Amino acid sequence: MKKYIIYIGILIAGLLIGRFALGGNSTDSHATHSETGATAADTTWTCSMHPQIMAPEAGDCPICGMDLIPAEVGAEGLDVNEFKLSKNALALANIQTSIIGIQTENVGGLTLSGKIVENEKNNALQTTHFGGRIEKLYIETTGEKVRSGQKLALIYSPELVTTQKEFLTAIKSKDKDMTLYNAVKNKLKLWKLSETQINSIESSNQIITNFPVYASVSGIVSKKMVDEGAYVKKGQGLFNISNLSTVWADFDAYEKQLSSIKVGDKISITTNANPNKVLEARITFIDPILNSKTRTVVVRTVLNNRKGALKPGMFVAGTLSNNNAKNQKNTPLLVPKTAVMWTGKRSLVYIKKSADEPIFEMREVVLGNSFGDLYEIIEGLAIHDEIVTNGTFTVDAAAQLQSKRSMMSAAAIDAAKLKEAALNKAPEDVERLEVSEKFQGQLAIVYTNYIAIKDALVSDDPTQAAVKAKTFTTSLNDVDMKLLSSNESHMLWMPLLDKLKMAATRISNASDITEQRSQFISLSNNMIRAVQGFGVQKTVYKQHCPMANSDNGAFWLSNQEQVENPYFGDMMLKCGSVEQTIN
Repeated sequence: MKKYIIYIGILIAGLLIGRFALGGNSTDSHATHSETGATAADTTWTCSMHPQIMAPEAGDCPICGMDLIPAEVGAEGLDVNEFKLSKNALALANIQTSIIGIQTENVGGLTLSGKIVENEKNNALQTTHFGGRIEKLYIETTGEKVRSGQKLALIYSPELVTTQKEFLTAIKSKDKDMTLYNAVKNKLKLWKLSETQINSIESSNQIITNFPVYASVSGIVSKKMVDEGAYVKKGQGLFNISNLSTVWADFDAYEKQLSSIKVGDKISITTNANPNKVLEARITFIDPILNSKTRTVVVRTVLNNRKGALKPGMFVAGTLSNNNAKNQKNTPLLVPKTAVMWTGKRSLVYIKKSADEPIFEMREVVLGNSFGDLYEIIEGLAIHDEIVTNGTFTVDAAAQLQSKRSMMSAAAIDAAKLKEAALNKAPEDVERLEVSEKFQGQLAIVYTNYIAIKDALVSDDPTQAAVKAKTFTTSLNDVDMKLLSSNESHMLWMPLLDKLKMAATRISNASDITEQRSQFISLSNNMIRAVQGFGVQKTVYKQHCPMANSDNGAFWLSNQEQVENPYFGDMMLKCGSVEQTIN
């Protein structure tokens, strides 16, 4: 009997244990189900091959094209894009954070870039007041200094010789008829002959065959418009003379910066030639018309240049007084520049999510104006947010190692968008990017070899076109992409490089000039994008033939305004026109 009681007790205990076990599992299952349902709408998608990719919705991986899969929530209960660093790692990497507050003190001024240009108010066009032939020029080259009253040229004027003969005749009858004498004398004065010259003609009773032209102003000859032996008409220009005792500093201001700028604001200016010397000035003019291509407005100041140290074309930087930043209607929210990272068109920061724990998350922000070492934040952050201000890239590396959303994943998404945009953008819509002069110099060599291909096609020479295309490809391979510092410039160059290589290779492999000219269309379109986007340190003419490409029209680049058509050669050498001048 005792044995049966023991068996019954064991059975009852088993039933109780099973009940509690089943009940617990049911509850856990329900909780898990509820949690899954609650977070389904907030799922972040990633790539199994590239875990750095984090997207808010399903789609294809911008790197490999594979389908994105849902990302898993971290084991520590963190959100999918949050990650945690140890306190030792923070100390070793010297990672520092700052709490954002509105700053009104120690704010650097808004910085603008620009260049020195001639003061148009001081420019003068030296003209001739009578027609004739240039017998002698005393100005040989542009850049020469002239002073007011200096002899510039000698002109033989048949019309003036005839008038002098009339004047000599009028002198003889002066005692009888002063009216004719005065009329002819006034006619000579209208041709800007001086009283001394007129009296010399009258006293010597001799006709002057070659009349001098004197400078009406002092300055520098900025343009020579005639040569010896040329015939000129009355009122025709001989020289452009620029007085560089004062010059303009023209700065480019973006739309979002205009609220911080007004006429009369103080601006401190430095030049690349002498960065240690600061010139103080005030803004005298703000262009009322916005440049629709660059989205900028010209902001101008006048600078004293009596010593001639400021040369037109010099690059300058201007910093507005920090009072301009403080006096804005809305005080800006500012962060150190060291906190911001860029990926294409995106600006990113890392925000510390917890005051007690080193938990971080990447945040996309919209930047405003630049004030010295600070950026204005338009969107993405708020007062009292704590952000990483030192060691930002170290934090980003940690995010990549933990397969969290990082600069790399954002860059990959931006890269795909930029590459697609670069290929689809019309050549004329490509905006000029800031790149190093060394990169421009390397691209200039590529452009020179492009011109060699163009000249071979103009000469109807397929053999030479193939040879020059190989040289073009060699120079293309010599271009150092590491010189492109910004992601945007890198993303513009990469697809252009592929297209240029492909077109040049096809030209070099083709023996038929018709096929070469067909591939030259693609080569030219992408070369136009490159020259438009980066510049080649010279003036380039974009030309167009409406009959090329089966009457669909085609473009090409040239060093000269004169049209020489590479698509038809001698058949229609002059067919086409200059569509744009690219500086």
